[in-house]
Amino acid sequence: MYETVKILHSYWAYLVLIMLILASFNALIKFFGDKEFQPVDFRISLFTLIVTHIQLLIGLVIYFTSPFGFKNISANGMGGLDSFSRLLAVEHPFVGILAVTLITIGYSKHKKKLTSKPKFKTLAIFYTLGLILVLSRIPWANWF
Repeated sequence: MYETVKILHSYWAYLVLIMLILASFNALIKFFGDKEFQPVDFRISLFTLIVTHIQLLIGLVIYFTSPFGFKNISANGMGGLDSFSRLLAVEHPFVGILAVTLITIGYSKHKKKLTSKPKFKTLAIFYTLGLILVLSRIPWANWF
């Protein structure tokens, strides 16, 4: 069960990255290009929000079932973790939750804006910050 969820979390991360990159660049390009906010822009931002929330839920399941997550902290304490264990048990989950929070805030705030420019600006800021956070804490050694 754990291995299946871990594989799902790893492959779903590719979709999350693709959607975050697409949503961030879409918002940035259309913000600087003074484009009108279209239904496709809403769908891109919504699908990105959904995909990241699903990834968070899968990640939380792994965190509490994996020997590298909460169990590792319980067994060794925070001081007993090496850098890679700390990445998996503390940094990756915390920054992931923070990134999803920023994406959620950006999505919620953009809906309250009435014109296109502020909508794209809000999405560009929050989704790009979320993307940067996600990229900063991916365990690259496990990915390749």
